[in-house]
Amino acid sequence: MDENTRFDSSDFRSTLPRFTPAALKANQALIHLLAGIGERKKATPAQIALAWLLAQKPWMVPIPGTTKLDRLDENIGPSPSNSRPAISVTSGTPPQNSRSKGPGTPKSWSG
Repeated sequence: MDENTRFDSSDFRSTLPRFTPAALKANQALIHLLAGIGERKKATPAQIALAWLLAQKPWMVPIPGTTKLDRLDENIGPSPSNSRPAISVTSGTPPQNSRSKGPGTPKSWSG
């Protein structure tokens, strides 16, 4: 998925603010950041995002949004870098150059 992705009107994502063309474009910097970290840690961008979320509070429980069983298995299992705790995320916010201000951006990241 990138800034050029469009959804058919029958796809529920077409109604969500985080999937508007503006939000998809604005979030590309964050997606590239996650991909870069994932390459270094030998993990997927989704695993990096989940590791960050789980590091925020001990009571955080991510809700899977996938409809594909292989993606769910990939995200709930250990990362390719041995185990999820091995993925360390040290900052509560992304670096300044990756802050998205597009629609659907978490309030804590919109600066």
